This record gives sequence, structure tokens and C-alpha cells, in this order.
Amino acid sequence: MYLQYLSDNKGNTTGVFIPILDWENLKKKYKEIEQEEKDAFEVPEWHKEIVLQRLKDHQNDPDNVLDWTNVQEEIKDKYGF
Repeated sequence: MYLQYLSDNKGNTTGVFIPILDWENLKKKYKEIEQEEKDAFEVPEWHKEIVLQRLKDHQNDPDNVLDWTNVQEEIKDKYGF
């Protein structure tokens, strides 16, 4: 198995890259990995509820929106980005 270690700008290891064939073999060998992988991408119900409510709010009042350019400027002013 050929692994590539990922590092930040200070040289700290932050992750591992596993080639896809090796990943598929690991999933066959360790069945519980597949469930972990599925769980990692599942959106929690409470997230879905918030998004659906926001969509409903927007449909009821489509003019109640923020201008993205103004929001960016506010963020820059407030946080210095």
C-alpha cells in the first residue's frame, strides 16, 4: 500500500492520501469502514429542516435578501479579511 502523508506549512502531518484501489481493498477487509464512510456524508435531519425552513421563508418573502457584495464588505471591515 502506497500512502502519501499530507502536511501543513509547519510540517505537521494533517492527513493521509490513500489510492482508490487500496481504499476499496480496505473496505472489503474491514466492513465497518463502509458504514463510517456513509455516515460521514449523511446530512443530519436538523440541517435539512433549517434549509427547508429558509427556502420556505424565501419563497414567502423573496425580496428579503442580502446583497453578497455588501456582505463581503461587512465581513472584510469586521474581520479584516
